[in-house]
Amino acid sequence: MTDPSETELAAALQAGEREALASLFDRHADRIFGHCFRLTGDRADAEDATATTFLEVWSHHRRVQVHEESALPWLYGVATNVCRNLTRKRRRHLQAVARVPRESSAPDHAESVAERLDEEKRMRLVLDAIERLPQRERDVLSLVAWSGLSYEQAAAALDIPVGIEPD
Repeated sequence: MTDPSETELAAALQAGEREALASLFDRHADRIFGHCFRLTGDRADAEDATATTFLEVWSHHRRVQVHEESALPWLYGVATNVCRNLTRKRRRHLQAVARVPRESSAPDHAESVAERLDEEKRMRLVLDAIERLPQRERDVLSLVAWSGLSYEQAAAALDIPVGIEPD
């Protein structure tokens, strides 16, 4: 049994025979994929465009054309239009996304988490060192250095005289 010619496949496709579409797919899907890949530059998009091309062929099977005993030129035309539409759709989508207002000063959560962990680590080192001081000195350091009180205010808060020597 010989393979049908492209003209015979086109006639069968025009008559609505699904097997003709399957035969055209088997013969030309690799070339159509390569064409779509060259137009889109993306393998996944090329796969989608190839599938869509053959869906379009089936949807418009009565319009199939043969040029110089081959349906391939017509298939390339369908694939080119599919890729053009895909590219246009993608461009519109990207433009729409670009128009969505974004918070320009949105912090990167990964950076803030890392900063907090670093701060906690540094604070633990400081606290470990401060714990070696007598309690009264720790209290004064805390009020003066971290809470911003003057020596006089810290003395008043702790009910101790200013400039007292540690015990």
